[in-house]
Amino acid sequence: MKKQPYFLIVLAFFAVILILSGSSMFLTLQPGERGVIFRKFSGGLDKENVFMPGFHIIAPWNDMHVYDVREQKSEETMDVLDKNGLSVNIDVSVRFNPVYNKIGFLHEIFGKDYISQLVIPEVRSSVRQVAGRYTAEEIYSTKRKEVEEAIITETSEILKNNNIQMRALLIRSINLPEKIKVAIESKLQQEQEALAYQFKLEKEKSEAERKRIAAEGEARANKIINSSLTPALLKMRGIEATIKLSESPNSKVVVIGSGKDGMPLILGNN
Repeated sequence: MKKQPYFLIVLAFFAVILILSGSSMFLTLQPGERGVIFRKFSGGLDKENVFMPGFHIIAPWNDMHVYDVREQKSEETMDVLDKNGLSVNIDVSVRFNPVYNKIGFLHEIFGKDYISQLVIPEVRSSVRQVAGRYTAEEIYSTKRKEVEEAIITETSEILKNNNIQMRALLIRSINLPEKIKVAIESKLQQEQEALAYQFKLEKEKSEAERKRIAAEGEARANKIINSSLTPALLKMRGIEATIKLSESPNSKVVVIGSGKDGMPLILGNN
């Protein structure tokens, strides 16, 4: 009986500990969340085992680091220098999420503040490096798609190597100093007008060539026809025509041919 108070004290002590540490012992991960555990007394950060959504019980002296692994978005506006040192303002939007089963490695290097420590700096770095290989005109108009694809490729590779999956990267806007913008737009308009004029010239040239070829073909055809019209052939055609005219019931007049080979054209049936 003397041991009972001691037992009750120990039981009460553990009850108090359980109550105080209950919030850290019992953890529920929501959909879209993953957890990685840090064991203070037995191995430190467990990078290999990732806790899935659901209810979990952990020792009160261990820490569970919860990560939101759903797709996230960051929008950045930055001033970069083009190939010639001209300042270009670029507005970029990037969508990403941590690689689900690699959050332990991500936590070890960058921690839960990985967006400001990793994603944003790497996006900015890639944009600056790519922009530095092109002129402002190419970035703004002529090679905009190529610039965007280069930024996507380089940023995606860097983030992937650091356990971040980039879903998409979009250049939302590119802004230049007003004078430069006007000059580029004027140049592009002149180039389009020159291309339109060149197209018109090529079209007219093609039409002239078509007419020349048609005329030459017609001339050759006439030459062939003229060379085939011998006196005997003409006489035979004349006889055939006279016979047909003489057989017509509506013929009323007879026309007498003249010349050496003239033949009568009998128009009538009497």
